[in-house]
Amino acid sequence: MTDPNAIQRSALDQLPDRDPEETAEWQASLDAVTKAAGPHRAAYLMRRTLERAEGNGIALPKLLETDYVNTIPTAGEPGIPGDEAMERRITAWNRWNAAAMVTRGSKYGVGGHIATFASAAWLYETGFNHFFKGKEADGSGDQLYIQGHASPGIYARAFLDGRLNESHLDNFRRESGGDGLPSYPHPRRLPWLWEFPTVSMGLGPLSAIYQARFNRYLTSRGIKDVSNSHVWAFLGDGEMDEPESTAALALASREGLDNLTFVINCNLQRLDGPVRANFKIVQELEAQFRGAGWNVVKSLWGSAWDELFQLDTTGALVRRLREVPDAQVQTYQTRDAAYIRQDFFGKDPALVEMAKLLSDDKILECFHLSRGGHEARKVYAAYKAAVEFKGAPTVILAQTVKGFTLGEGFASKNANHQMKKLSTDEFKQMRDLLELPIKDSDFVDGVVPYGHPGADSAEVRYLQERRAALGGPAPARRTHALAPLPAAADKTFAAFDKGSGSQNVATTMAFVRLVKDLVRDKQTGRRWVPIVPDEARTFGMESLFPSLGIYSPKGQTYEPVDRDQLMYYKEAKDGQILNEGITEAGSMADFIAASTSYATHGEAMIPFYIFYSMFGWQRTADQMWQLGDQLGRGFLVGATAGRTTLTGEGLQHADGHSPVIAATNPAALTYDPAFAYEVATIVKDGLRRMYGEAAPDEDQNVFYYLTVYNEPLPQPAKPAVAGVDEGIVKGLYRFNTAESAGLSPVANAPRLQLLGSGTAIHWALEAQKLLAEEWGVAADVWSATSWSELRRDALDADAALLRGEERVPFVRQALQGAEGPVLAVSDYMRQVPDQIAQWVEQDYSSLGADGFGLSDTREAARRHFGVDAQSIVVAALAQLARRGEVKATAVKEARERYGL
Repeated sequence: MTDPNAIQRSALDQLPDRDPEETAEWQASLDAVTKAAGPHRAAYLMRRTLERAEGNGIALPKLLETDYVNTIPTAGEPGIPGDEAMERRITAWNRWNAAAMVTRGSKYGVGGHIATFASAAWLYETGFNHFFKGKEADGSGDQLYIQGHASPGIYARAFLDGRLNESHLDNFRRESGGDGLPSYPHPRRLPWLWEFPTVSMGLGPLSAIYQARFNRYLTSRGIKDVSNSHVWAFLGDGEMDEPESTAALALASREGLDNLTFVINCNLQRLDGPVRANFKIVQELEAQFRGAGWNVVKSLWGSAWDELFQLDTTGALVRRLREVPDAQVQTYQTRDAAYIRQDFFGKDPALVEMAKLLSDDKILECFHLSRGGHEARKVYAAYKAAVEFKGAPTVILAQTVKGFTLGEGFASKNANHQMKKLSTDEFKQMRDLLELPIKDSDFVDGVVPYGHPGADSAEVRYLQERRAALGGPAPARRTHALAPLPAAADKTFAAFDKGSGSQNVATTMAFVRLVKDLVRDKQTGRRWVPIVPDEARTFGMESLFPSLGIYSPKGQTYEPVDRDQLMYYKEAKDGQILNEGITEAGSMADFIAASTSYATHGEAMIPFYIFYSMFGWQRTADQMWQLGDQLGRGFLVGATAGRTTLTGEGLQHADGHSPVIAATNPAALTYDPAFAYEVATIVKDGLRRMYGEAAPDEDQNVFYYLTVYNEPLPQPAKPAVAGVDEGIVKGLYRFNTAESAGLSPVANAPRLQLLGSGTAIHWALEAQKLLAEEWGVAADVWSATSWSELRRDALDADAALLRGEERVPFVRQALQGAEGPVLAVSDYMRQVPDQIAQWVEQDYSSLGADGFGLSDTREAARRHFGVDAQSIVVAALAQLARRGEVKATAVKEARERYGL
């Protein structure tokens, strides 16, 4: 087995040593210190030396961990430019009302979380009083990603500020009545307050990184100067286990996002127990972030610990703090001084002597109460260091106690995440601890009262003055009165109406061509944000590289290998394309930031994110839900769509279900266009609805999902009949009849209706011909551009009927009078076309690509799934045979003829 130490020595031997004698002297000095003062002293000297080298800019590998102490020493803490006593009173009111709100709501069984905000109160209050810029500040103010379980504390502060009243608080988690407050930050539910939905853990930190990056993108491209905006993400230490939480750390440091700060509330607890029971989560996170290139600030211990550290002349205290696992730190929080003396101090003779100098009260103050995240001065110092640090993002690791100030029944208990209320006696203890002027008589019938010092009190005036100085209320979401974006010229879209003639064109290429024309529009072209996860060449987008450029904060510091080619790889500081590499999650985070820029920054941007359809909704559906919750607008494009059109790639690439997942999202308008002119019509209408003159009954806060295909096929001209555009947008129109297709069916021929979406319409057209020429059956072909929009409309019609209104679903209107049964087919599982089955008056059946995908030719795959033209013919004959309109023997004959 290879000795790793030998490998390391060998690697060092390859580096020339210009003065071996000096090197030997340094090594001998280290040996001498180790022998004389022990390994702890030697390690201490080495760490201090490495820190000095790092501070002097000497190129050495960074230390991944520092001692388990505060990064900023007490002597280096700046004074708070405010009234600390006043801020303590404000925080006390917020703590009380947050706990009261959840407790009062518990009688309805709606739940709520008390302990998280109790641990993080100072982390928020210090920011609100001194750092978080509001919407009236320079640029767009700061962007705040609030930890979801801390929402009661944010509501409590808004109540103190006068933005919420007691009725709001009493309707926490009860929204149906009109005055309710959503459980967590949900912009769709409370759009004037919340900007960013964060409770789906892991998505907050990922989105915050890409929001900070998008802010730089807007500034670099000259859209809006938001260089004064800072992004703050408040996270839990348990949340950092989510892979999305740390997925983009390297991006943030690589691009020097010093406009970003993570504040991780390290209360050492997740939902069921300790985050790292046998280890230390703070040290683990420090190593992870420092290794990724972040600036790390630790705020672990409160001022009560200052005396202990001054007594630690041997380093024994610091060593002990490093070795005690987190679960044991929790235990100290709940045990008496005698236990702590024995278990913590009793492990080292030097600590035993130190403990003799400490009273029981001092020990309990340190181990029960004094944490860096619970003192305004410590938190202020950390925040100030973060916003002043340049060249890299900062993470603040703030140690707290979960359930702090809620009493012994809550603090550090494993179950406190699920504990929803305090008793009257516990509230009275909390009142006394927080020194609040609430009388026993205020508890009427055992109901805990809300507390408020008065609208004209010193506390409220102070709070409002601080917010005014920082640019207004926070958090806050603004719905800007933006003028509709000018519509692109009609000719841009009409160019697709004439079809492609004899040229075969895939709908993916049709979409890319449309975008090329739209980004050249003089009025709105600069607002397009093309997003692609390292597949631009797959989708034929490489021609956009030299014309639009790929955004990079460094520009292009190298000569690209293809510089002499027409479509060379071009990066630029003002590049328009966001090419994210192989990360669908990062691309979606980009999309969310761009799609909500109209609210966050008052600048409407038009993102389109194009991806392998299989790797969009399947991988990042949670972010699509986040997108809908955040009221995002834009175009998601699932390319290389369908289960059978991507030749040779196989099971993991063959998408047969993305429209099913998309249909679960109320904000998603899902289209499966068959032809280039349909793509153009849908995009044109999407631009009108989301960015232009939407109709009064249309919700602008939607996003579009288009599936496009990589199979080159003839693109027909748009049928010159009335209602085609309406049908394309609403989801269904008749593409042709047997007669208009020139098939001349015989008189009284059996007839049926073939509905196809996406690439499947080409098989339907082939089947239409076979049915007419070989079986004497007349078939009309319909393009179903959106099964889910047809269903949405039908559901609305059903709801209208329950209100006593007469409404006929569009799908029924469109098919009214169409003769014969209906057979629907798509390149997706049958569940996709079956969405409309209950509203079709005719006999209805469907075909689809159910099951796992497989590697083969398109023709073989379609035969395997039974969706090719011949399979459609057999299914159509079977449908007609059941009705007695063709002979039953025709079905068997067709199967044999086509080898099915």
